[in-house]
Amino acid sequence: MNDQTAKNKKRTGLIIVLALIIVACLVTTAVLLLSPKEEDKPVKEPAKGVVGRISDNWDPEVSNPSQDGESSGSKRGTQIPGYSSASMNEGDMSLKLRIGNPPDNHVGFIAVLKLKDGTILYESPLLNPGQGLEEVPLTQTLKKGTYEAVVEYRCILLEDGKTPLNTAESGFTLYVY
Repeated sequence: MNDQTAKNKKRTGLIIVLALIIVACLVTTAVLLLSPKEEDKPVKEPAKGVVGRISDNWDPEVSNPSQDGESSGSKRGTQIPGYSSASMNEGDMSLKLRIGNPPDNHVGFIAVLKLKDGTILYESPLLNPGQGLEEVPLTQTLKKGTYEAVVEYRCILLEDGKTPLNTAESGFTLYVY
């Protein structure tokens, strides 16, 4: 009888181990099948619903002389707007700064205005070539002072509107009076 009890305990233990292995395999399979793949992840939406007035005929007001007689943009890389400084008054909820995607580009942009410490002041929706803003709505006000700021341009593949490409930054000094 003792021998029979030992066999039953071994059999029960083996069944429990096999059941645990099967459950682990099922959970792993479910996680792998149900988790979003990298290409399915959407591009981050604008911060806090702040969009601003986006113009479809935005012009960076930058002269791009052609080289060797070629038309502007024919053999160029992606154009990134640059800034040296900007200013605003303390308490303002917008900044007069031209943020946009030059018309000769072949990629979309998501523009993120932020301070060097990482504080995000604005994040645009996808800007197609030729789209931009003249005045940027801010997610918060700033106190008087001088800030180091940056506009981060996240390049996005236009064909699907979500595949991230490279990123460029344009730094400037922000004066708040």
